[in-house]
Amino acid sequence: MTGPGTDTETPGPRRVALITGAARGQGAAIARHLHADGFAVVAADVRREELAATVDALGGRAIAVDLDVTSADQWEAAIRATVEHFGRLTTLINNAGVLHRAAIAEETPAGFERSWRVNCLGPFLGIRAALPQLREADGAAVVNTCSTGAVRPFPNHAAYGSSKWALRGLTQIAAAELAPLGIRVNAVLPGPVQTPMLDPETQQRLAATGRLATPDEIAAAVAFLVSDQASHITGSELVVDGGQCLRIG
Repeated sequence: MTGPGTDTETPGPRRVALITGAARGQGAAIARHLHADGFAVVAADVRREELAATVDALGGRAIAVDLDVTSADQWEAAIRATVEHFGRLTTLINNAGVLHRAAIAEETPAGFERSWRVNCLGPFLGIRAALPQLREADGAAVVNTCSTGAVRPFPNHAAYGSSKWALRGLTQIAAAELAPLGIRVNAVLPGPVQTPMLDPETQQRLAATGRLATPDEIAAAVAFLVSDQASHITGSELVVDGGQCLRIG
């Protein structure tokens, strides 16, 4: 665990968010937005140097934790570090993901499985590990970062698209199952975003049919879904794609 933090004395911060894939891009933007909204932030990723820089830029009320989202043991350690430092966990943002493109004829079992392990197994392990803390939290919320690839089919995206379709299903099931516990579970479905996940050539190609979202625009959607203003929203899917799915821009 690295990075500056705050005192752990009771009562501590009211809202504490653990954000996966927080080292850069969209995840870093979510960390900045929630921190600005008053959350204590636990930024989690496998990219240690970039993660440390993200947390250092936030200043106080933030820590970094190493987390491979496909490891149940590392999830348990991340939740334990969160509670030891801030006293609670109220909010989980399952943002980590991998984009893997290949034609079905060229896809490998290893490539297909890795997409599923990061994009769907990871959020499941996170929800399961965080559940004891979320049960006790006031206004507990989970947001899963899905994709417009789970709304419409894109060729050469069998692994990525199917894993995100599965994440949509997991979101719906978790929302139904956890609603009686007062835990809200929603999904944000970005279209193309200006992040390192998309190489410059791909960004340029996609921009020819409509501008890409900025990471901050996705972060704003996530921040709304975990806010008090969304306290009666669960099982929802917020598409943030500039009309990509409607083919209007």
